[in-house]
Amino acid sequence: MRIVKFGVSRRALFMAAGAFASMSLLGMSAAKAQVATDNIDLDATIQAGIAYGLSGTFDPLSASGAVTVAANWHTMEGLVDLDPVTREPYAALAAEMPTSADGIEYIVKLRDGAVFHDGTPVTAEDVVYSAERVLDPASNSLFRSFVSFIDKVEVVDETTVKFTNKFPFSLFNERIGSIKIVPKALVEADPEAFGKLPTGTGPYKLISAVPEAEIVFERNEDYTGNRPALAADMVWNLIADPTARVNALNSGTVMAIEDVPYIDVDAVAAVAELEKAQSFGLLFAMFNTQTAPFNDVRVRQAFMYAIDMDKVIGTGMLDNATAASSFLPETHPNYHRAENVYGNDPEKAKALLAEAGLESVDITLMSTDHGWVKDVAPIIKESLDAVGFNTTLDIGQSGGQYVKVDAGEMQVMIAPGDPSVFGNDPDILMQWWFGDNIWPTTRYRWAESEGYAELTTLLNDALRLSGEEQQAKWNEAMDLISVEVPLYPLLHRQLPTAWSAEELEGFAPVPTTGLSFLDVGVKK
Repeated sequence: MRIVKFGVSRRALFMAAGAFASMSLLGMSAAKAQVATDNIDLDATIQAGIAYGLSGTFDPLSASGAVTVAANWHTMEGLVDLDPVTREPYAALAAEMPTSADGIEYIVKLRDGAVFHDGTPVTAEDVVYSAERVLDPASNSLFRSFVSFIDKVEVVDETTVKFTNKFPFSLFNERIGSIKIVPKALVEADPEAFGKLPTGTGPYKLISAVPEAEIVFERNEDYTGNRPALAADMVWNLIADPTARVNALNSGTVMAIEDVPYIDVDAVAAVAELEKAQSFGLLFAMFNTQTAPFNDVRVRQAFMYAIDMDKVIGTGMLDNATAASSFLPETHPNYHRAENVYGNDPEKAKALLAEAGLESVDITLMSTDHGWVKDVAPIIKESLDAVGFNTTLDIGQSGGQYVKVDAGEMQVMIAPGDPSVFGNDPDILMQWWFGDNIWPTTRYRWAESEGYAELTTLLNDALRLSGEEQQAKWNEAMDLISVEVPLYPLLHRQLPTAWSAEELEGFAPVPTTGLSFLDVGVKK
């Protein structure tokens, strides 16, 4: 068993050495492709065990579920995409990585021979249509804020488009993949049908998707990119029950599973390959900042100092997490140790409550019912009760809890989250919770504060910078969040993934939810 740092794996290291990078990221010649597949059974089926149920649409305009996003890695493409394992951008539908002389205009040419799964050519008009439907406020796309730097997209010729930005934006290549290219004619003809069984350009086609059962893919024989399918088809078995998922791997029914239960890590590692990837995925505390007692920042900070994170992580999560010392985990390339680091300090917590005029206070701690979250909630309650919070636990299904949150019935809540599936830069991760959206306006209710105005200014300034200046603004933003703590991480999870190394070639775990089988095949 190996513990792998954020976004780094055996495959990433191999790519860094040059061989796999030249094949997957920089362009794959016929000779290299032949070498890469010598040990691969191209007629095989990849069987996988997925930890989550299927819900929502596959349409990349708004697909946000753990399963649909991971499926779209294999079936849909942007001009540039982020590698699911390394989180580095690579040219997907673009013929090469986009560049710009001024950071404003980008001329992007499509790769030669690109066609959709139905055989129709990908055109510049499809690219413009795909971008405009995301940018259109009426579409309510989840990804609109991720590409808000774009002013307009225009057709240059049949296979070339021009992007014009509102300002020079250093993260263009990291973000442009938020726009997946879809066939205009098919989407306009029947958007609902497209969302159930979309047509993309990726190395695999989506054949069927049955909630709580399975998702079936087959190879796209007309794929012209650098990451062709190395299996004839894939079957993703949707196995939400953790014991059943482990049994499926042990019995050989599936070749890989995500989200190995922490209690089973050692047993699974004895019979299969297992890696624990340090993820951004976090457990956060979120406060109603407009209602007592958490309208007082000192009470929010007291809550944070009260928690015995060593016990939460050691006992509740069997050491499969790292205590937060910033908004980002320490393994993230943009990590900055925050101004406030909330190590367990009961005396400081009591002093802060006393400053706020409280020796004790009754609170209701809401929690989602995810298995590992349920395990740590009583430990957190114990820590809080020890410093003067008289804590009542309210543990419930995530959807129902957020209904109460949105209705203003929350005092404080702990819940999991991981927007890194959409991107890995600090701005996209902070904008998810601190952008102009439902989180600060309706959930933790901080949008009218001076702190929020200051944070918004810092994030907006950072968008227009690059390099050390940009990092400095992000550092200020992370410091501010650590002091104000309207919503803040308690820990960052490790994600155990297991697979049969005897069967799979080229497999590596991803540092977020999901499994990736790009450049992965079944051994002969």
